[in-house]
Amino acid sequence: MTTTTDDTVDFLERSAVEWPRGNRFEDFAIGRRFRHHWGRTVTEADNTLFSTLTLAYNPVYTNAHLARAEGLPGSPVNPLLVFNVVFGLSVEDLSEGGGPFLGVDDLEYLQPVHPGETLYAESEVIQARLADKRPGYGIVQWHTVGCNATGTPVIAFKRANLVRTRN
Repeated sequence: MTTTTDDTVDFLERSAVEWPRGNRFEDFAIGRRFRHHWGRTVTEADNTLFSTLTLAYNPVYTNAHLARAEGLPGSPVNPLLVFNVVFGLSVEDLSEGGGPFLGVDDLEYLQPVHPGETLYAESEVIQARLADKRPGYGIVQWHTVGCNATGTPVIAFKRANLVRTRN
């Protein structure tokens, strides 16, 4: 018997099991820490592409000769890329369950990052309350720190999301 693509798709749809992703409001007790896994090595290509696509044409991010003339060891990674990488590392644990992003506060760039460095992230729940006007949601705020491979903090910020409750 031959199986068609439609048969395969039908089988997969019938046998698929929904697997909820992410944490819910009740999982975010104040003081809980998340050490976000994986890490991410930022390459020179990442830096050049990100800087070009976001129209961040400060030549220090893409011209190593100029960066050295400015007293730097080479082109640093665009700080907004550093932010996006560290923020992205935290999504699976903090906001993958869904709910609108509410913003970032107290963003600090603590040390330049250079291509070839690997970034890691850790977050702590600093506020959590049920939303007054959105039943089924809470508002959670985390403090996230991004570090390089030696454990030196390179960025820190607070971010908040509406987070679904289990009920």
